Amino acid sequence: MPMKAMILAAGKGTRVQPITHIIPKPMIPILQKPVMEFLLELLKEHGFKEIMVNVSHLAEEIENYFRDGQRFGVEIAYSFEGRIEDGELIGDALGSAGGLKKIQDFQKFFDETFIVLCGDALVDVDLTEAVKRHKERGAIASLITKKVPKDQVSSYGVVVTDSKDRVKAFQEKPSIEEALSDSINTGIYLFEPEIFEHIPSGKKFDIGADLFPKLVEKKLPFYALQMDFEWVDIGKVPDYWRAIRNVLKGKVRQVEIPGKEIKPGVFTGLNVAANWANVEIKGPVYIGGMTRIEDGATIIGPTMIGPSCCISEGAIIDNSIIFDYSKIGKGVKLVDKLVFGRYCVGKNGDHFDLQDASLDWLITDSRRMDLLEPSPQQKAMAELLGTDLINIPE
Repeated sequence: MPMKAMILAAGKGTRVQPITHIIPKPMIPILQKPVMEFLLELLKEHGFKEIMVNVSHLAEEIENYFRDGQRFGVEIAYSFEGRIEDGELIGDALGSAGGLKKIQDFQKFFDETFIVLCGDALVDVDLTEAVKRHKERGAIASLITKKVPKDQVSSYGVVVTDSKDRVKAFQEKPSIEEALSDSINTGIYLFEPEIFEHIPSGKKFDIGADLFPKLVEKKLPFYALQMDFEWVDIGKVPDYWRAIRNVLKGKVRQVEIPGKEIKPGVFTGLNVAANWANVEIKGPVYIGGMTRIEDGATIIGPTMIGPSCCISEGAIIDNSIIFDYSKIGKGVKLVDKLVFGRYCVGKNGDHFDLQDASLDWLITDSRRMDLLEPSPQQKAMAELLGTDLINIPE
């Protein structure tokens, strides 16, 4: 009998802006494949084939891609959180626990042990083993934890347990000195249907901030399952950066580099236009289909270039991520950058709008045909604004 799961996909993804202005977090691509697709594959592998997804921000992007789940070998239904105002969909997320409760109030869907995953992480965890351990302990709720090096604890929610792994307390991003544990919350939860007795209806309620402290306070059987597994969070721009780098270096088991390997460490999609003898390239690099690389360009990995891009003559792309339909102008040098639509983002998340800064002659949409030579004023403005993020060609 297929088991049931929930993917949390209603958040706005404010920490991954500007990407999430037009792509919801679960749709952020890991080498052209949305991160949520990897979660569906994991769930299916462990027998979870009936999957609810709560959606809000840019809901139609998720629904239009995954639809009813047939082509992924699972069944999916969606719970929209928000309303229509003046003919426009307005997202209004209910919080992770509130989203679960809305589905259960509609019709009692969760009628046995079920699993909840955040839609913005790449995970490779043995869910079958997790369910077994959850049931053996007679838990009403379990969360999967992972140990991290002590110097990284301040980036996460820390979980404090007793000697029998019962959860005693949480610390949200504590300083290294104050952290009482090196086990962190990975955003993967197991629940029994009785959990809904502790979640109010029709109001915003969060699993981590509201539900879990309530379970601890009531001394209910709530456990941490310490597991060792691959977990790549893409909650913030630097995390996404690291994820792409690790994938290109072959460090993430469930992600194969697509395309064909045209030289060691260099993978391309279909019909990439390049005279490789006149391009300096050092892997690991992935280049999407129908991209043009002009003579004299330099590409240094780890770098991902999306489909239908154009890397112009003399451009240097070094340790960067370029999204689809990007045109990088002649002689532009990008080091440690993420180029996304009209935005250029540093690897720590600093970004600016190329259009607003009149720099869209340097980096623009590869489909545009109306680009003129920049005026001297635009070049001067580019020199002034662009030096931190882009090396402006002479």
